[in-house]
Amino acid sequence: MTPPVRLPETGAVLAVRRAVRDWVDAHGGPMPVVVGLSGGADSLALVAAAVVEVGEVWVVVVDHQLQDGSAEVAERAAAQARALGCASALVMSVEVGREGGPEAAARAARYAALESVRGDRPVLLGHTLDDQAETVLLGLARGSGGRSIQGMAAWNAPWGRPLLGVRRAETRQMCADLGIEPWDDPHNVDPAYTRVRLRTEVLPLLEDVLGGGVAKALARTAEQLRDDGAVLDRLTADLLRAATLPQSDAGPAPEPGRATGDAELPVGPRAGQPTEGDGGRHNSDRPALSIEILATADPALRRRAIRAWLTAQGVGRLLNAHLQAIDELVSEWRGRGGVAVAGGSRDHRLVVAREHGTLTVRAQPRNDAT
Repeated sequence: MTPPVRLPETGAVLAVRRAVRDWVDAHGGPMPVVVGLSGGADSLALVAAAVVEVGEVWVVVVDHQLQDGSAEVAERAAAQARALGCASALVMSVEVGREGGPEAAARAARYAALESVRGDRPVLLGHTLDDQAETVLLGLARGSGGRSIQGMAAWNAPWGRPLLGVRRAETRQMCADLGIEPWDDPHNVDPAYTRVRLRTEVLPLLEDVLGGGVAKALARTAEQLRDDGAVLDRLTADLLRAATLPQSDAGPAPEPGRATGDAELPVGPRAGQPTEGDGGRHNSDRPALSIEILATADPALRRRAIRAWLTAQGVGRLLNAHLQAIDELVSEWRGRGGVAVAGGSRDHRLVVAREHGTLTVRAQPRNDAT
């Protein structure tokens, strides 16, 4: 292990060190950590500060193998980390899939690699205030509620982000002050990526039109929304516990082609269809929710509870339109059938339906959708 580099006391170095120290103090004091290093200025500055402020730092450089020369870039970054005094610097090569697009697929592969080697150590990532502002804008554009504009959390176990209050310009200046040349990923200036256009076009325009301070304001908004969201999450959990029915209370499934006990139509896209390919039996391992309790709850909490419940049932990629339609099964039901959602299998799809005064998730054979 190389002794830590003595860091100059410049403004940029002190800002980054202070951010890392504050994060460590807020999470129990010095501890062994893993730092995810790309070779860029943000993560290099984080490594340098962490070695001094944390002490025992393992560095992992993930080579996504998406560009020519990526192996050399990764080895160079690992060598820079060793020179800064980290305990270990490991290069991991990964295969990047295609699901969700290139950015999402690369991120999934990177996080999986870090998770596989971290042991019980937290992983520190070099996201800055500028990254936070871009994330908030992307969430705002999706229009999927307050959660989507809460941005990134400073701690979401096992992922830590000590630099969310640090500007990107400060990490670059810190590298310059240390005489370290960071790697500039060409993807970070490629306008084919939405985030790059936000960074190079949208945010500078907003700063100009609104007189500056936009990135800080967006990051501050995200922090306030996370605080609000924590309270809402607790209230949502209380509602979900109250509304979740024991398995035995869910009642029998309706007979094919007949209305349920509270005059609801049969579940499914067509009248006369059972809810499952097994003759309409209940999925005994899927809890149901009480319509009565949900209907009397505040709409905002009800929708959050439904979303959390569906996530626990394996429903993925829930669009706002799906959530609105499911909420209407509770609050404005007019005899409609179920709502198909993502998360089934090759042979079955998942359908959320109202029956016997409960909200249920059912598996239906996919050939029933035709």
